[in-house]
Parts: sequence; structure tokens; C-alpha cells
Amino acid sequence: MSTRTRSPLTAVLALVLTVLVGSPAAGAAPPVLHAEPTRVMALGDSITGSPGCWRALLWRDLQESGHQDVDFVGTRAPQGCGFPYDGEHEGHGGALVTEVARQNALPGWLAATGPDVVLMHFGTNDVWSSRSTEEILGAYDVLLGQMRTANPEIRLVVAQILPMDAPNCPECAQRVVDLNASVPAWAADRSTADSPVLVADHWTGFDTDLHTYDGVHPNADGDRRMADTWYAALTPLL
Repeated sequence: MSTRTRSPLTAVLALVLTVLVGSPAAGAAPPVLHAEPTRVMALGDSITGSPGCWRALLWRDLQESGHQDVDFVGTRAPQGCGFPYDGEHEGHGGALVTEVARQNALPGWLAATGPDVVLMHFGTNDVWSSRSTEEILGAYDVLLGQMRTANPEIRLVVAQILPMDAPNCPECAQRVVDLNASVPAWAADRSTADSPVLVADHWTGFDTDLHTYDGVHPNADGDRRMADTWYAALTPLL
């Protein structure tokens, strides 16, 4: 049997690889690669941000169920909800989604925070301000386009928004019904394999008498329901 000797160049290359890679010890476990946390932005108006304690409940639920690789992001700081939580968010009290789209506000928020997933409950103030369903969905289109420009693989969960029972806006209740009826088809038409658009149903079973303190904004029971709904929609994306 002949013996093949290594050339000097081969020996040098082997030495370099040993230095760079290292020689695994016998029986040693392979190195563990830790994935980056999923960055989640909650986007909307005061229902999301003032103080939006459904976000605190959602974060705690995720932590307690083993989803600890989640980073809530946004340019706005958390508010007190009774316990520590990862509370950065993009909830802007009084904001209209149609105005956020018109003012081109979202790209700056996206650039500052780099979300992988957006949870969007937006349109309540537009309904209050008599913006039509078509105008609101048009604003959703603008925002979704901006999200995909920032991250072509962004995942959007869009809400069928909370019902409204506002004495100063008797027409609002039906406007919410009309908007929510259009959301599933809007989402299905725009969802792609690379950038899915899913729907979170915050409408069904939500009672403004039981779950809000003013016919619009959630109370503690409403926050609990919202957190549960978002949890069910978000966890398959993690």
C-alpha cells in the first residue's frame, strides 16, 4: 500500500482551519446558535397606547408560556400597568390612520425600531371623524406598503376593531360594523407567502357595557380580552 504525504500548502491550510474552527472535543455538543428575538410593534391610537395595558398582559402571557424571545418595540415609552413589562409601542392617542398615512409618519417609526411583526388596531378615530371604510382601507394599503418597503418579510396582524357605543357619535356603531366586515377580504387580498396579513377579531364577543369604561376604550376586562385575542393571533408567527 502506498503512503500519500501532504504537501506543505495542504499542511498550512489544515493548520489555519484548526485555528479558525477549533478541534471539537470527543463527544462535545455542537454549538448552540441563538436566534434574534422577534420584534413586535403594537400600532394604533389610544386603545393601543393610553396606557394600553393589554400590551402588558400580552407580554406577561408570552413570557409565562415560554415565548421569551420577543421584543416589543416602538418609539413611545411604556406607561404604568401595575407590573414591569416590555412596553415600547407605537400607540398615538387621538391619531387617525388616514392622517398617519397622509403625513407619511410610519416610515420613521419603522426605521427607528425595525419590527418583524406589527399588531395594528387602527381606525377608531377615523370612524369617529366620519372617514369612510374605503378611506380607512386605503390608509391601510399605504401603511402596509411602507412596512414592506422597510421589511419585505414583515408580518401584519390587522384588527377588526372594538365596537363603539358613543353617545356623541350614534353613527359610529354602524361604521365600525362596516369597516370590520371589509377587513378579512382586505387582508386576504394582500397577504403573500413572504409577508402574510392576518386578522385578529376584537369585535366578536366584545361588549361595550362590560368591557369598556366609556363605550370606546377597554377597561380591565376589555384589556384581558384584547390580550387573549392578540396572543392567539401572534403566537403562530413566533
